Amino acid sequence: MHLLYLDDSGAVQNRADRHIILAGISVFERQTHWLSGSLDKIAERVWPDNPNIEFHATEMFTGKRQWRGIEKDVRVAAYCDALRVLSVNQHVRLFGAAIHRDGIGLDDPMEFAFEAIANRFDRMLGRMHKAGDTQRGLIILDKSSYETSLQALALKFRTDGHRWGMLRNLSETPLFVDSAATRMIQYADIVAYALRRYYERGDSTYFDIIKRKFDAPGGVVHGLIHQIALNDRCNCHACT
Repeated sequence: MHLLYLDDSGAVQNRADRHIILAGISVFERQTHWLSGSLDKIAERVWPDNPNIEFHATEMFTGKRQWRGIEKDVRVAAYCDALRVLSVNQHVRLFGAAIHRDGIGLDDPMEFAFEAIANRFDRMLGRMHKAGDTQRGLIILDKSSYETSLQALALKFRTDGHRWGMLRNLSETPLFVDSAATRMIQYADIVAYALRRYYERGDSTYFDIIKRKFDAPGGVVHGLIHQIALNDRCNCHACT
């Protein structure tokens, strides 16, 4: 089974953010152990007395909570090292959506982001099935206020379809877990933060580390979706 771990970045209620960001990583179930171990090693290096420290990008950059007292260059280096773990792992595919609040005319841009990513993940699994690698998929998200609405939305996808067709390769409605309990959701968080810096601040420093890991069959980027504002033009990695 292929698992897609997703998390958002920023506050949906914060109107100062132009984009809603949802992103994460897709891995085969047997890879989670090794990826989690890599993050454990970075944590042990940074803080030997607290190897269970949670990788939460916003806290890493601001030096809050568990990351308080750690020098900024050490915190940022740990964040970049975590991104590089993903960049060199041949089994990892990334998915993400940056949805401009004024770009789609819908009441809930987060639901649109989830719908777009679920569709792209399902299509990836369909390609693999046609190539002889038949695997089902499961989407796992960090606990959030969207738990109820996204679960209902995914169930509707399976029965009634979505704007691009039907979901055919997912085994269950999404699961919601505590980010402190799994390193994989923490990876999703650091990917989402890199996208937020890229689209909200025009800072590609961290996005550039992982940009080639977004699902891109035949060199065409399918794993990254950017819904621009009406009448806007864009030359980002997803739009070019």
